[in-house]
Amino acid sequence: MKIKFLGGADVVGRMGMLVQNKGATLLFEYGMTASKPPTYPLAAPPVDMAFLTHSHLDHCGMMPWLCGKYDTEVVATPTTVDVAELLVRDSLKIAGLEGYPKPYDEADILAMMRNFTTMTYGEIMDVGGFEVSLHPAGHLPGAAMYELKGEQTTVFTGDMHTYNMRLVWGAHPVQCDNLIIEGTYSGRLHPDRQKTEYELIEKVKEVVERGGTAILPCFAVGRTQEIMLILKDLKYNMWVDGMGKTINRLYLDRPEYIRSEKALKAAKRRFNEVRTPQDRQKARRDAQVIVTTGGMLDGGPVLTYLDDVKNDPKSAVLLSGYQVDGSNGKALLDEGVINVQATKEEIPHPVRIKCEVKKYDLSAHADQAELLAFIRACKPEKVIIMHSDDREPLAEAVRQEGIKVLLPKAEEEVEL
Repeated sequence: MKIKFLGGADVVGRMGMLVQNKGATLLFEYGMTASKPPTYPLAAPPVDMAFLTHSHLDHCGMMPWLCGKYDTEVVATPTTVDVAELLVRDSLKIAGLEGYPKPYDEADILAMMRNFTTMTYGEIMDVGGFEVSLHPAGHLPGAAMYELKGEQTTVFTGDMHTYNMRLVWGAHPVQCDNLIIEGTYSGRLHPDRQKTEYELIEKVKEVVERGGTAILPCFAVGRTQEIMLILKDLKYNMWVDGMGKTINRLYLDRPEYIRSEKALKAAKRRFNEVRTPQDRQKARRDAQVIVTTGGMLDGGPVLTYLDDVKNDPKSAVLLSGYQVDGSNGKALLDEGVINVQATKEEIPHPVRIKCEVKKYDLSAHADQAELLAFIRACKPEKVIIMHSDDREPLAEAVRQEGIKVLLPKAEEEVEL
């Protein structure tokens, strides 16, 4: 069995991994990084089948290209299929708005949707000399780890979390010979999750009680729902805006993939939804708490709300997601400014934000200690660490357990 990364080995994002076994070639993930400009994995060859772990763009964003070019069959859970369609359509729209070349078109997206084969946890498929089965990965509703049983057993985690978040249960170890695991938080530890959630709730209360508006920019997929679940017992005038509203409905359509249908329904009831321009005006006027896309402040309704409070020291922007270099969210954290442009032709100019800004770690990825505990429990002989900007801290900790570690770069072929 041979493995080669097309992307996402020694970087976070643009994932793609080829597996060759008994004359068959399989592809796990095919994503893009939504940076400015977007970055892509190496071009994939024709493959016998593709497997998608979850719907974030850095894992699914180039699947339309693959399906449009090669008519490839793609395996994923039903919830991943639902959400992936929304996100690839949105990425096409954003490429148009920002003037970047479009890597695929509407016909390619339709090809992807036609070519999806849905599987759920515990189901088994025979392909490429493997019995392939799916296990919950935590991280997001419908996120899957793939177990490949052949002469050896290999597990590919995709993005994962072992902590029981409010939205989804954490992943459980799967014993294997080879473990291909994400290392996004290699060398880093999360603060205590319950303490962080408590601090966020208390900060929201503080902001509202002093007469300000609490704005929580969120990614639509996963984070919007997690934040709504954290805040659902507050009795304030709370609104949700952006694509997260649609994702709420998609998750509730398939409640078997979320931790508590009852809790998410309760959270949805507590938040007013912005559905019309009139609703948005009402939210701008009356809201005490606003959960809205986009999570990195680079577009979406958040910019309107931010403009309303930028000079109000009583209000606050409470970030909870990863802020990529070059994003407005990163500029806000580092320099206290965001870059805005009134028209497409206008050169972006910095605008100083004078309201309070705070960042909370509510990551949906396992940290160094959680990854190490997971690896130990899987009892592998070999570990490949991927999806990481700095793999060495985790690699060194794994080596100290007496386990062989492989750190292939893009295009480097390794044999398992």
